Amino acid sequence: MSAGKIVIISGPAGAGKSTIVRRLLTECSLPLVLSVSATTRKPRPAEMDGVDYHFLTPDEFQRRREADDFLECKEVFGRGDWYGTLRSAVTSGLSCGKWVILEIDVQGAVSVMAQYPEVISIFLHPGSMEELERRLRGRGTESEDSIRRRLEVARYELTFLPQYRHEVINATLDQAVCDVCEILKRYDASS
Repeated sequence: MSAGKIVIISGPAGAGKSTIVRRLLTECSLPLVLSVSATTRKPRPAEMDGVDYHFLTPDEFQRRREADDFLECKEVFGRGDWYGTLRSAVTSGLSCGKWVILEIDVQGAVSVMAQYPEVISIFLHPGSMEELERRLRGRGTESEDSIRRRLEVARYELTFLPQYRHEVINATLDQAVCDVCEILKRYDASS
C-alpha cells in the first residue's frame, strides 16, 4: 500500500472550494477522503454528526485542545464557535493509504504546513476580487455587511498565496476540478 498524503485546499469564501472538493472525491482516481472538521457550533437542519462535522460541546472541544488532539483549530470571532481538524482523523486516513483533504482557512493551513512540510497545498480563487464579489452577490444569501467582511477577509487571505505550492483559478468549475486532480496526480508515485 502506498503512503497517504495530506492535501490542503484553501481560498476565500465564494471560490468554490466545497463544490470542487465534492467533485474531486467522486471524479479523481486517487484514494481521496475528506477530513471532517470538528466544531462547537450547533448542527444545522439535515447536518449529521461525523458526516458534515464532528459536533462537540465547548467543554469537549477545550478538553481536546488541551490534549493536543487538533492539528489546527481556531475560534471564529463574531460567533464564538470553534473549528478544528482532529489529528486522529488525519493520521488514521494516512495510515490506510488515503489522501486526506483538509478544506481549511489560511491560518489553519499555515499551521499544518509547519507540522507537515511535505503537504500538497492548493490555493483556490476565482481570479479577481471583482469576480469574487460577483459570486458572493450572486448567492443571494449574504447581507451587504457580510459581503464587505468576506471581501476584506479574502484580501487578507490572498496575501498567503505565496506560501502554497499551487494556485488554481476557478474560472470554470469543470476546468478547476480537472486542474486540481492533475496537480494531485503529479504526486502519485504509483502512476
